[in-house]
Amino acid sequence: MTTIRFFAAARAAVGVDDLSTTAATIDEALREVTATDPSRWSALQERCSFLVDGVTTRDRSTVLSGVAVVDVMPPFAGG
Repeated sequence: MTTIRFFAAARAAVGVDDLSTTAATIDEALREVTATDPSRWSALQERCSFLVDGVTTRDRSTVLSGVAVVDVMPPFAGG
């Protein structure tokens, strides 16, 4: 089981802080999301990067087997 955590605009579009999934890849996990704002989520997720157990990737085909946490990070300003 992998926990998908949403931050900033992704959290606002999805409407939850996190969810659990048994999806095989990041892409599959994102397709399972039932967003509270589907059009915003659809447009936003293509621009997100991901932290897979702390390692940054933009590859949505990343396999989730053995992965504990994926953070969904939308583009944002600041540091």
